[in-house]
Amino acid sequence: MPLKTPSDLKAPQSTRIVVIGAGPSGLAAATRLVEAGFENVLILEAENRIGGRVYTVPFGDNVVDLGAQWCHGEKGNAIYETLRNENRLDLLAHTDEKSTSFKCVRSNKEVLSDNEVLKLNHILTKLVNNDDDLHSYEGSVGAKYTDMFWSEFAKLTDKPDRAIARELFENWKKNQLSGDAADTLFDVAASDKIEFWDCEGDNMLHWKDKGFHSFFNVLLKTENYKTDMGLLGKKVQLNQRVKYIEWQRECDNEIKITLDSGKIILADHIICTVSLGVLQENHEIMFNPPLPLWKMRAINGLKLGIANKFLFEFEKPFEPLDWNGFFCLWRDEDIQALRESEKFWLESVFGFIRVKSQPRLLQGWIIGSHARYMETLSKKEILKSLMWMLKKFLAVTVPEPIKFIRTQWHSNRNFRGTYSFRSLGTDELRTGAWDLAAPLIDEEGKPIVQFAGEATNSHHYATAHGAIESGWREADRLINYYR
Repeated sequence: MPLKTPSDLKAPQSTRIVVIGAGPSGLAAATRLVEAGFENVLILEAENRIGGRVYTVPFGDNVVDLGAQWCHGEKGNAIYETLRNENRLDLLAHTDEKSTSFKCVRSNKEVLSDNEVLKLNHILTKLVNNDDDLHSYEGSVGAKYTDMFWSEFAKLTDKPDRAIARELFENWKKNQLSGDAADTLFDVAASDKIEFWDCEGDNMLHWKDKGFHSFFNVLLKTENYKTDMGLLGKKVQLNQRVKYIEWQRECDNEIKITLDSGKIILADHIICTVSLGVLQENHEIMFNPPLPLWKMRAINGLKLGIANKFLFEFEKPFEPLDWNGFFCLWRDEDIQALRESEKFWLESVFGFIRVKSQPRLLQGWIIGSHARYMETLSKKEILKSLMWMLKKFLAVTVPEPIKFIRTQWHSNRNFRGTYSFRSLGTDELRTGAWDLAAPLIDEEGKPIVQFAGEATNSHHYATAHGAIESGWREADRLINYYR
């Protein structure tokens, strides 16, 4: 069959493109296409809002981010560079040294001295900065870090107490998991650290008092996307969950999309930006015909983890006032008792921090299987357990909060987790983001179904800027095809 010539192709104005998902990648793809002259673009969003895993809500004195919270880096960061190009860097603020320093508190209320923590942190810093050892390593990050930590600990001439070193190391691993989103570092492959590229510059840029969603106003070129969607106008349809995609029909070249509501939509191209967790749960029934084996291997081989947040609002700023945050170190006897109680899930609540621009708020983190279990509990039960934990660790009087919220990213069927990572199983299957990102094309080379989202990014996965990059990548694929 001969290839289509440019005269055979539809014009950008009439080409029907459906973007599934209005998260960062979907919005990035759609705005790029509209700016390139594609007029028939439709975004289908299953939630009642745009943003995906960027979710800013009113709380306390202004807003908080229940999903993505920081802009990680400057050079090579699509979000930072977009803000710079649009002269909107005023939305971001740099972190200072004080805001990145935390106290380490044991479960008997003992606060470790800064000197003790400094010695051990010196070892931990060496672990994350020693990528050379990981390049030739075939095992898990957890195994490598454990071996390196205790080897370096043995070299110390003035050693801290070994029990304290173990407690701090266990907490540090949980902290690392808040970025990897795995249940344990022993699930994370060394390739996860090698393939990920950090963006140079401040990796904890915060969004002042307007939240991460203020970036969407810049992306959409509007003052307030909640009242005016700017570039996308009325092209975004909320509460529209896709049920089936018939992407290879013999009767014609159209793609048939069936929504949960029963509504049918026809398209020439689809850019699917749903989360990896949604693909893992639904791809077998969602796509007809079934996806190719190489695509299914990528979907099932990559992993999506979970990190959840707790947010407390107090009448007054949380004390001690000179602490920016604190990490919770469980002593052996206390962790054993905890594991035998109904509060066992608190083991994975590794620390609490102050929220920038919100001095009356305190934010906690929980990761892994305990985060998923926490989502099954009532808000009242969770708050009661967390207050017990705060009182167990802190010597100061802990006041009752006036407001409390928690996130539930795994329970939400439109997400099923927070961000992706590369496991040992991923390496075993010899798959990766490149397979997930590869489009399904017809015999003439036309992209039929394309995939975007943070999990499809080979080097900036698990980030909002990685999601943005992937949306632009797929938009450019279509732009170049029609060009």
